[in-house]
Amino acid sequence: MDVKVEQKALTVGKSAMFFDDFKVGQEWLTPRRTITETDIVMFAALTGDHNPVHTDEIFAQSTPFGARILHGPAVFAIVTGLEFRLGIKEGTAIAFLGMTWDLKAPVKMGDTIHVYQRVDEVRLTSKPGRGIVNFWLEVRNQDGLVCQQGVWKVMFHARDAG
Repeated sequence: MDVKVEQKALTVGKSAMFFDDFKVGQEWLTPRRTITETDIVMFAALTGDHNPVHTDEIFAQSTPFGARILHGPAVFAIVTGLEFRLGIKEGTAIAFLGMTWDLKAPVKMGDTIHVYQRVDEVRLTSKPGRGIVNFWLEVRNQDGLVCQQGVWKVMFHARDAG
């Protein structure tokens, strides 16, 4: 039996960028998003993390934060959505390879966050038609305070897939 494997063409978004398009120093700002009680409640339900700093206002008022805060990993998860809205990876990103990530300040209910993103490094892989882009990201609140920051490593298709 002869089996043919058909290779599908990439479906690329209108703002998508290939590896070849990225240059060190390029910058973007994402749209903003306001954090709500629903974000806190839904993340606690999803993960089972019902730490009172997230779920008990009276307890949280007695902490250095002074109020309930959004789970750190929830901020990261929301950031992936904000960053996706830039459209630069749509159909051209192959894989999220990892990150280094620091939590610098709490994100509270009512905070409005956005992401500053910059290309810090671009390099080809040993496999033709692919490259890795390292992005520096900062999650900033409405006052410009950096709440979380770090590097995301993403593999992209090159324009000439070789």
